[in-house]
Amino acid sequence: MKPLIAKQGAEPAAPNRYFNDFAAALRYWRDKRGYSQLRLSTESLISQRHISFLESGRSQPSRELILKLGTVLDIPLRQRNVMLLAAGFAPAYQERKLTDPELSAVKQALDFMLAQQAPYPALVVDRLWNLVMSNGPAAMMIRWLLDMPENQPIPREGINVLKLMLDPQAIRKYLVNWQDVSADLLHWIQREAMSDGPGSEATNLLEQLVALPGIKAATQTPNLDTRVLPFLAMTIRKDDVELNLFTSIATMGTPHDVTVHELRIESFFPADAVTAAWFKSRA
Repeated sequence: MKPLIAKQGAEPAAPNRYFNDFAAALRYWRDKRGYSQLRLSTESLISQRHISFLESGRSQPSRELILKLGTVLDIPLRQRNVMLLAAGFAPAYQERKLTDPELSAVKQALDFMLAQQAPYPALVVDRLWNLVMSNGPAAMMIRWLLDMPENQPIPREGINVLKLMLDPQAIRKYLVNWQDVSADLLHWIQREAMSDGPGSEATNLLEQLVALPGIKAATQTPNLDTRVLPFLAMTIRKDDVELNLFTSIATMGTPHDVTVHELRIESFFPADAVTAAWFKSRA
């Protein structure tokens, strides 16, 4: 993780989950986003002098100012709550369960998107890539890769998609180009780990993934012999079947709930006609 350098004589910003204080949190996120105090002042319409005082602890922010800076710096909702707590305010954004009646419209939208992706797989995961929802083709593919009975339900809890993909005892043994795919997969959790800092769930998960056999070496070796494609396709080979897939990642727009903000919809698409035909035949 990039070391944090104190600015204007302030103490270094410690990127732990709750920070020592609001000043540390603001310095961390301004540095992470690559903003100077002048740029932050210009875009937030807050004087540079006041921002300097906030970062040194000489001034205390209002709740509204924290939310404004969170918007300008594009800070995740979970971390905006952390900044509010560090300044002595209550969190502004709720973290509901997807089964909460207030999120029923979101659940319906996710069900619709998953259904529309058929006959190809689609998953809904949280920010740590824990499986939240899946469509029928995704469940079929998971059962096929893990040698599960055809009618066995996929658990809604306890499945981490990144672990499933990178564990040599799970899907990785069928992932032909797992060395190439590893760096792309780790990219997502690295972003969360940088947001949460040392000791967080994201950082612990990243450490677990990097500790898997071969992962660290694979992610440090550039692949100079890839096919000229506009995307990285993952190649799965099992039982004389070879599938070439690429994915897209979507998020929910303008969320005001932590859970909704952190959901990711991963849709799988065939990279060739043979793969498309295989999924259609299994529909």
